[in-house]
Formats: sequence, structure tokens, C-alpha cells
Amino acid sequence: QVQLVESGGDLVQPGGSLRLSCEASGFTVDFKHLGWFRQAPGKEREGVSCIASTDSTRYYSNAVKGRFLISRDIAKNTIYLQMDNLKPEDTGVYYCAAGGPCTEVVGNAWAYDVWGQGTQVTVSS
Repeated sequence: QVQLVESGGDLVQPGGSLRLSCEASGFTVDFKHLGWFRQAPGKEREGVSCIASTDSTRYYSNAVKGRFLISRDIAKNTIYLQMDNLKPEDTGVYYCAAGGPCTEVVGNAWAYDVWGQGTQVTVSS
């Protein structure tokens, strides 16, 4: 079955770093666009980053640009989100998703077909 599984979320102090992973099954990560989203309590889900299936073009939201990096490992069928210089406003549940658009407008959640269960990221002192 088609599935995405996120991992790597943790509690970290401001300025710290985390690396999230998203392992895909049932499809290959170079066949679909993949994106990272996040949602804080009481807030709408927002796009964070995406990577295009064809040419690996990467896009980021303005909130994380310069601090986060998305990457892809075809052999492991996994994508990653390296998060540096974390801020309290980065706190939320982070989701990996597949099948939506990936353009300079990071993506719309409604357009994505497959979602992971999410992993909690908490940035606090």
C-alpha cells in the first residue's frame, strides 16, 4: 500500500537543529512531487518545502528559507528536512505528503494525495 512515515521530531532549544525523515512505500520518491507541511495548534496547515520529482528543484516558504533544506535519497526512497536555527514559531506537527504540485508557491495541502502520520517538533527553552 502507498504509505509515508515521518520520524525525527523532538524537543529542541531555539537555535538548535533537527533532521526529519520521510520514508515512502508503494511508490518511488522520484515519481511524485513531495512536500513538507506543518501545523501548529489552532493554526492552519502550511507548506514548508517541496522537491520536484523530475529535476529535484527545491522550494521553500518564506518563513523557513535560508534555514531549512529538503533533500532526497532515491536508493532509500526517503526524503529529509534539515532544520537549522530553529525558532519557537517553527513548533508544530510536521507532515510529509506526496502527489501535489511543487512550484515556487510551495504547495497546497488539498492537492496532495498521500500523507504521513506526522512528527512533533517543539522548539522551546
